[in-house]
Amino acid sequence: MRMTGSAVDAEGVILAYGASVAVAESTFRIPAGGVTAVIGPNGSGKSTLLNALAGLLEPVSGRIEISVGPGRLAYVLQSTKVNETLPVTVREVVTMGRYATAGAYRRLRASDHAAVDRALERMAISDLASKHLHDLSGGQRQRVFVAQGLAQDHDMLLLDEPLTGIDLTTAQAIDEVIHEETDEGCTVIMTTHDLSEARFADYVVLLSGRVIAAGIPDEALTEANLVTAYGPSLLHVEKGRVFLDDPAHSPVAERHTHGERTIHTESDQASRHGEQSG
Repeated sequence: MRMTGSAVDAEGVILAYGASVAVAESTFRIPAGGVTAVIGPNGSGKSTLLNALAGLLEPVSGRIEISVGPGRLAYVLQSTKVNETLPVTVREVVTMGRYATAGAYRRLRASDHAAVDRALERMAISDLASKHLHDLSGGQRQRVFVAQGLAQDHDMLLLDEPLTGIDLTTAQAIDEVIHEETDEGCTVIMTTHDLSEARFADYVVLLSGRVIAAGIPDEALTEANLVTAYGPSLLHVEKGRVFLDDPAHSPVAERHTHGERTIHTESDQASRHGEQSG
């Protein structure tokens, strides 16, 4: 994926909730196009940063400039952050993605319904359209919320841990859609706890209460930067493998191994690197 220009420019940004600073003063940029992974330990400010990019949290100081126009940004929360007991159907949840342009009280047009149908189809949940949200599995609910984001008119897609705690089939489906989006010129910014996901993104923002590093994975995810972000008590390097004793992965019987492929194929990664260097 060729990345040109900036999707996000941030200078001297401080993000806080009241007197509690979540992200200390940071300056960074995120390129337009491709997949940017925002990674860091639990409580490092990843979701806070997405909230700021979505315009839901004003910086205490500094500036954040987003290249996309008004109404062209879609934000998909973790399904665990949404009230899943609401008596709404899958189609109703996905249709909410059209409210940004149609308005909650305006009759939806044929184009709105077509966008909803297409989003359901892309996430392979058309057959679930009439089911209630609380009747779905965790993976199915995650597909629904991603479909809601896809239904919106957008040039930037923010995803809060879209691949966490779901089945492999759902993870593969979401991963495929993410790369379809970038192929169409959309900028995808996603948070993750998993280094294997971050290493195969096009760009990385490493957080730990502030932006530790931002750049292509090989430059941002160095051992020195990871030790700064996670601390030597959480990060271990053994025989070329990186291990994290991160509470975000508990409960686990053993250390969680990072740095190995999970979803992406070697051919996918090789082709993306080829496009970047071309």
